[in-house]
Amino acid sequence: MKVFFIVIAFISVSMYFFPFEFTFLKGINTKQIMAPIGFICLVYDIIKARKVEVSKELFVSSLIAITFSAVSFYSTDFNHTSDYAYAVYIGSMWVWLLACYAACTIIRSVHGYISILLIVNYLSFVCVFQCVIALLINFNPPIKEFVDSWFITGDLAFMMKIKRLYGIGASLDVAGGRFSAVMIMIAVLLNDNKIVKGNIYYSVIYFLAFLIIGVLGSIMARTTTIGLAIGSCYFIYRLRFFSKSVNLIGVYFWQMILIVLSFITATCTYFYNTDKRFYTLLRFGFEGFFNLIEKGRWETDSTEVLKDMWVFPTTIKTWIIGDGYFFDIWTGLFYMRTDVGYLRFIYYSGLLGLLVFTIFFFYLSFSLANRFNYVKNMFYLLLVAALANWIKVSTDLFLVYSFFLVLSQTYFTNYYRKDFEKV
Repeated sequence: MKVFFIVIAFISVSMYFFPFEFTFLKGINTKQIMAPIGFICLVYDIIKARKVEVSKELFVSSLIAITFSAVSFYSTDFNHTSDYAYAVYIGSMWVWLLACYAACTIIRSVHGYISILLIVNYLSFVCVFQCVIALLINFNPPIKEFVDSWFITGDLAFMMKIKRLYGIGASLDVAGGRFSAVMIMIAVLLNDNKIVKGNIYYSVIYFLAFLIIGVLGSIMARTTTIGLAIGSCYFIYRLRFFSKSVNLIGVYFWQMILIVLSFITATCTYFYNTDKRFYTLLRFGFEGFFNLIEKGRWETDSTEVLKDMWVFPTTIKTWIIGDGYFFDIWTGLFYMRTDVGYLRFIYYSGLLGLLVFTIFFFYLSFSLANRFNYVKNMFYLLLVAALANWIKVSTDLFLVYSFFLVLSQTYFTNYYRKDFEKV
């Protein structure tokens, strides 16, 4: 029964982190289904505690989100548009938050406690599952037929046209951004957690998860390389080359890391040379690396296209308050044909809106780093990932921060376990 309920918790986290629609319930995704459940859980906790309390982090971040929504709404009103994509951001934020509250409540109920380590565990294996199922969908027609007949993941026709891997709710750059965030969390967990780093078997499992997400995630969406790069840099930083003392746990840890890395490299090399489909997928996912080795310069089709998308505003009004468009209402494409996150925010609500939205993530990162100071590096790296992600797309990582905003609430205090300690 415990295993059964763990599977239920796993499914709930996946439904939250990678929302999808059922083919028999079009128009409503799983995040929207979980939000009312989260609201009921929140009301129950309030009644049980006999008081309403909101953490400082959640209160202030909500105020900033309201400010961003107000700026965005003013932009649409001033420009006489009806594109309210971010004018209702405060509502979107709370839908994510309530859906996350439902997932965290289920985890808390199954395990009897909740912790950062437990959340990272679920997110890690959800991402691994999405990567593996994406590969199975691509190589196994019966599985593809089953998934497509029950679940809706974005524009299927478009993904088939561009020949991208997709999972259940996981596809394109949206999935890439979330993969990146989870890879950063795994990197911090592997380097800063006594429970994981002190156990070789745990270390192998988590590093294997890191590599699977890094390789297969990059094939699904090359945005994943942001997390791969940041996570790898953190590994190198934590090597402590100039440390005067040698930690035996660290030595054994890195021995196992090298073994796992060698195994994954050998496996990828084998399939790269023997399977034409895997050859094509791997070259797509790591096109930049292949071009760097073969041509001596880093470039991909995406980066070349991105160069033409740096179309800057030409009027002071647009720079300050934007044009009030996130999408082009005439073509349905991105406004001004740019997918660059920073420019899309500027065209929508100007530098004023971009500034407020940036402050929102700075506040989340630094306030949560202060509350959970034993894992503060994770929040700083997540901020770097969020800002880097906007160079390519406009998706945000609030759904990752939601877990920690939920943990900051007093209703989870009695169930919270601090099992994520610095080495």
